[in-house]
Amino acid sequence: MTEVLVLSRGRASARISTDGGSVLGLAVDGIDLLRSAPDDAGAIDSACYPLVPFGNRIRGNSFTFRGETYALAPNTAWDRHYLHGEGWLDEWAVETCEADRLSIRHTHDASRIPYRYTARQRFVLTENGMDFHLSVVNEGATAMPFGIGWHPYFPMTPGTTLETSTGRMWTEEEGWLPGAPVPIPDDLDFRAPRRLPHRWVNNAFEDWAGEAVIRWPEKGKSLRIAADPLFRTMFLFVSDRSFDPGYARDFFALEPMSHLPDGHNLPDLGGLTPLEPGQSFEGAMRLSLGDP
Repeated sequence: MTEVLVLSRGRASARISTDGGSVLGLAVDGIDLLRSAPDDAGAIDSACYPLVPFGNRIRGNSFTFRGETYALAPNTAWDRHYLHGEGWLDEWAVETCEADRLSIRHTHDASRIPYRYTARQRFVLTENGMDFHLSVVNEGATAMPFGIGWHPYFPMTPGTTLETSTGRMWTEEEGWLPGAPVPIPDDLDFRAPRRLPHRWVNNAFEDWAGEAVIRWPEKGKSLRIAADPLFRTMFLFVSDRSFDPGYARDFFALEPMSHLPDGHNLPDLGGLTPLEPGQSFEGAMRLSLGDP
C-alpha cells in the first residue's frame, strides 16, 4: 500500500511517496525547489524519481554483455522502448523514517528484466534543502552493467536561468534515442547563466562538472545542485506542446546520471558500472536553496 511520508526540519519540508520512490515536493521557506505534485501522483508526474538499475532507453530493447544477449520489453504504454529501469514503477518499502530523514528500499527479482538487485534511497533534509542518496547491489548470479541517477523536475519561470559546465552534447534520433556526440550548440551553452531555449530539448551531455545553479529572478532565489563525481552525465529535458499539449513552460528536468543513454550498446558501456554478484555502488546529490 502506498504511503506518503512528510519530513520537516526547520525551514525545510518534503513529501516522499513509496510509489516509485518518488519525491512529491521539496520546499524551503515556502519556496518550491522542485515542481510540486499531489499525493496521488505517479512517478512520471512527481517532483523527482529514481533511475535504477539504469536510466533512459536501450536501442532495440536489447544488449550484449560478456557474451550473453539480453532482451527487454516496453514498460510504458506510450514508448516502444524500455524506459528508466524498474525503480520508478515499483512500490518501495520503508526501512526507517524520522522527522527529517527517510530510508526506503526496492528489490527486483529479474521477473521483468534480467536484473536482480536491491536499491535503497536515503533522503536527509538540511537547513536549506535535501540530500539524496541512491545505492544498488547486484543480487544476481552473474555480473551485469548497472547505472543510477535521478529525474528531478525543476520549476521554470519566464526569467529562469541555468548555469553549468559539460562536455559534448549527444544528438537525438527518432524514437527519443541518442545519436552521436557533437559540440554544444550556442543556445545550450550554460557556462554563463542562460535562459532555457523555447524549443524541445532531450539531450545527454558528457563530462558534466557535477554542479549547476538555477536562478529564479522573480523569486530572488537560486538553487544549487551538487552531485558526486560518479554522475558524469547530465540529461536535459525541456518539453513542448507537440509532445505535451498542456505544457506551460513551467518546469524542466536536469537529470544527474552515472552513464550515457544506451550505454549498454557503447563500446565502453558509456559509464555503466559492471557489478559482480554481491557488489554495489552508490552516489549522492544535494539540492540547496540560496540567494541569487
